[in-house]
Amino acid sequence: MTVQAPAKVNLALRILSKRPDGFHEIETLVAPLTLADEIEIEVSKGRGIDLACDDADLSAGPDNLVWRAAELFQQHTGERFHTRIRLQKKIPHGAGLGGGSSDAAAVLKALDELRGTRLGPEQLEALAGTLGSDIPFFIRCRLALCRGRGEVMKTADEIPAAKILLFKPPFPVSTAWAYQAWSTPAPASRIQQFHGAVELVNDLEEPVFHKFLLLPTLKSWLLEQTGVAAAMMSGSGSTIFAILRQDAGNLAQRAKDRFGETLWTAETELMNNS
Repeated sequence: MTVQAPAKVNLALRILSKRPDGFHEIETLVAPLTLADEIEIEVSKGRGIDLACDDADLSAGPDNLVWRAAELFQQHTGERFHTRIRLQKKIPHGAGLGGGSSDAAAVLKALDELRGTRLGPEQLEALAGTLGSDIPFFIRCRLALCRGRGEVMKTADEIPAAKILLFKPPFPVSTAWAYQAWSTPAPASRIQQFHGAVELVNDLEEPVFHKFLLLPTLKSWLLEQTGVAAAMMSGSGSTIFAILRQDAGNLAQRAKDRFGETLWTAETELMNNS
């Protein structure tokens, strides 16, 4: 079986408070993208997990979320089988695009289908939540307003379709560090509007921009470009995404000319609920 694991962007990310359990209480509007990793997964008689990934920077062992998802599925269901997984990465890691989380959710859904266990989305979301706060979102992979640690989800109203350009410099940002470094909400001056219906704001820009000075420069430059309706960091970064109001021409190449050829770029679109 071959499945897609879509990326996401946070159209809004507000941090409401620090929690006693060490996490943060958040409110975030999360939208899936057409950009996706591809996962080939097979099951057979036997035991064990065989994982291969075309990104040499990622582990293919038990610390990979994909491996942990396959292992967790067997533990939860009591099923015993051999799992072979081939992961083709299109989503960079440490980017704030949810690639690893989406991969893990895709594996849980694929194994549920392959083994005929029929856990259903609610059980799969609960299972996904034990692996990571944002993994439950990728079970249904629909535009959603997420609260709590990110695991309490409510399907959001549809928003207008939009083309998105993603820009990631050649460095990751640690999600744990970004949340630990957060202290105050983003000022009102940072709020942007998307089609008058959605307020775009990310509270994590404050600490991340303070440390990684290229990111605010990239965001400001994008906002000056013709055809860019809005620009913001996704999640904890390091990706800055631009929402396009029209054909932006060779914006990706102009960004590389300005910030260097090591800048990763990708053109994608928002996926509406359907």
